[in-house]
Amino acid sequence: MQIDPNLRALNRFGLGARPGERSAIDARAWLSRQVRPEVALLRDPNLDSTQTIINDLVRLREQGKRSKETRQAVRQAGRKRAGDEMQAALSHAVTTDAPFAERLVRFWGNHFAVSMQSEQLVGHVAGAYEREAIRPHVFGRFEDMVLATSMHPAMLIYLDQVRSIGPNSKAGSRNGRGLNENYARELMELHTLGVDGGYTQTDVEQLALMLTGWTVGGVFRGQSNNKPQPFMFLDRVHEPGAKTLLNRRFAEAGVEEGRRAISMLCQHPATATFIATKLVRHFVADQPHPLDVDYIARVFARSNGDLRAVSLALIDLDGALHGEQRKFRTPQEFLIAAARALGLKTLDRKAVRTLQSMRHVPWSPSSPAGYSDTIVDWADPDSLLRRADLAQQLAKMMRRQSVDVRAILADTVESSNAKALADLIAQQATPQLQLALLVASPDFQWR
Repeated sequence: MQIDPNLRALNRFGLGARPGERSAIDARAWLSRQVRPEVALLRDPNLDSTQTIINDLVRLREQGKRSKETRQAVRQAGRKRAGDEMQAALSHAVTTDAPFAERLVRFWGNHFAVSMQSEQLVGHVAGAYEREAIRPHVFGRFEDMVLATSMHPAMLIYLDQVRSIGPNSKAGSRNGRGLNENYARELMELHTLGVDGGYTQTDVEQLALMLTGWTVGGVFRGQSNNKPQPFMFLDRVHEPGAKTLLNRRFAEAGVEEGRRAISMLCQHPATATFIATKLVRHFVADQPHPLDVDYIARVFARSNGDLRAVSLALIDLDGALHGEQRKFRTPQEFLIAAARALGLKTLDRKAVRTLQSMRHVPWSPSSPAGYSDTIVDWADPDSLLRRADLAQQLAKMMRRQSVDVRAILADTVESSNAKALADLIAQQATPQLQLALLVASPDFQWR
């Protein structure tokens, strides 16, 4: 099969080719032009900021205290917000002219995963978390993104940091509540060093102590005197005294202890290797080549975690635009790529809801590790049948009476037997059936 770097750029680095794009771009130049901070942002006046959401939650609490009606109102508001955010994010992915930047948003959002399955309040702020803590830093410094996620209510609530109290702090000494290590552990295992990064259980405990006091302002019981705010540091909850992390001693410094610990973790050599491995796995192959990983890790380390430099380095990998290896699309990737191939301008709520049956709802992974992006988790028979159903559903959204399916196929699908597939598609009775068969075809499942 002859590999077209333009089509590979559109499908592998982007979110799926649109009709006419293949012949209109130069792969490397097209990708490089997208590596700009402003193109990764999602500005939508209909979506609330985290501060607005927190203010609303506090207002509801003050109006009804802990009544049944208040709890129901909070749940309803959360469901509506989550639905609005999902539809906005997915529709943006379908229509964006900077799909490489958007793919990176999705990669990093999944790397720093939060889940609406775990805690009701996470559903309120998951979309805002992506817009505020991920998007502004996609082409910035990795350390800044780690800090932004660590100080956002979605992460603080999801991984129980708001429940962590220094055992010897003023609050801990008084009420007997203690340390919660969840966020500290995942910060090292999933966000920076990786599971083989050389840390110990003692390091987890020490990092957890350094992060005590990091919480959300004014939302929880006992905080009625605190100003509602996405992040605040409570000194009375912070563990006093010096701490030792990865054999380095940190003097007592309040909120700065956590900042300094995060800075050290981001600069650790294990972090460069761990991040590089995940990036190469996502963009090139399920089994990353060690030379590719080493190259990206060196760029990450030399640039002090400059994600702009790292993103440009991905384009330069030998296998990125010309290699034989391909990636199997996840359900979200399939939905977005199909909509782009069909020229849709938005996705309705029904199409978005299909992701629930496909086990790939945005911001809803079953663990802090996020969703898998390898074929073993998405190519089972039931999942493939659901893709075929979704293909028909999307094709019905088309209103055109005639389509040039051969042209769409040539523009969007990397196929080893394009003529045979085009002939089979052309035999279908209606344009909708033709398009459904195109996006349900085996070749379309790959990028």
